Amino acid sequence: MPPFLPKLIQKRRDAPARTEIFDRASREWLATFTMGSYTVALSGPARHFCERRRYVETNTWIRVSPEPFSGNLNEEWWSLAWDANESRVPDILTIAFQYIAGSQRLYENGMQIAGNARYGPRSSGSREEGSDFNDYLGIVWEYADEPRDRPETRQFRSLDCSGFVRMVYGYRRSLPYARSSTVPICRTARADHSALPRRAHEMFTKGPGVTLIENSGGRPYVLDALAPGDLLFFDADRKDGPRLDHVGIYLGLDGQGHRRFISSRKRANGPTMSDIGGRSILDGQGLYARSFRSARRL
Repeated sequence: MPPFLPKLIQKRRDAPARTEIFDRASREWLATFTMGSYTVALSGPARHFCERRRYVETNTWIRVSPEPFSGNLNEEWWSLAWDANESRVPDILTIAFQYIAGSQRLYENGMQIAGNARYGPRSSGSREEGSDFNDYLGIVWEYADEPRDRPETRQFRSLDCSGFVRMVYGYRRSLPYARSSTVPICRTARADHSALPRRAHEMFTKGPGVTLIENSGGRPYVLDALAPGDLLFFDADRKDGPRLDHVGIYLGLDGQGHRRFISSRKRANGPTMSDIGGRSILDGQGLYARSFRSARRL
C-alpha cells in the first residue's frame, strides 16, 4: 500500500524546481516531482540492468504522469504508481531494456511491441537513419493535426536513437492502467514544447519538460542535476557541425561508479548500455563523454 499523504513530507528544491517526497517516520526518500515535467522518479524495489558485464543497480523507478507537474500531488496517480513499483510493473528503464540484443519478444493484441531492435537497414556500408517507433512496429501512426506516418518496410524492427526514445516514452505505457502514462509525441517540433518531436536536436530545444544542462557548445562537467530517466544529448558526428545529433537515456552510476546511459547507435546496431561503438559513460575521454553537451528531463 502507498503511504497516505498525511504520512509524507514534501520539500521544495531548486535547480531544477522540484518537490521531493519523504516518509515522515523514516525520513526515507520516496519520489521526486519536477515542475513542468511528465516524468517522476519514485523509490521501489532494487533491481539491476546488465549487458556485456556492464551493470547498473538502482531502486529508482521512472514513470510518466498524466500531465506536467504543477506543484500539486495527484493522489490517484501516486497510488497507482506506488502499487506498480511494488508489483514490478515495467517502468521507463525496464521498457528501454526490452530492445537490447537478445531481448525477449513481447506482444500486445497480437502485435510485437518489444524485442531486439536494429538501428536501421544497411546502406553504403553503414546503418540507415530514420527508423521511428512505428517503423519498428510496422503500423500507420495517426497524429493530431499532422499528416499520418506510414511505416517504412526497410526499417521494420529498427529504432534509431530518437526513434528509440519515442518508443520508450511516447508509445509504450509506463503505467498501463493509468489514465495516461506516455509523453505526447509529434512529427513537427512545436514552439510550445507540448510534444516530443522526431529529431534529437529538436527534442532538446522544443521537447516537453525542463532543461537540466544547457548546451554551451562544449562538454559540461557539473552533472549533479542528472537523475535516472533524463535525456542526454550529444554532438557525436563531426559531419553535421555543432548540431546535437544523438540522444540517450541516463541510467545512473554503474558498478564501477561511472555515469552510464543507454542509446541506440549505428555501430552497435541498436539500443545498448554496453561499450560497443564507444563507451556508454559520461566520464573519461571516450566518444560520448567528449561529445556530451546537454540534458533534459521530460
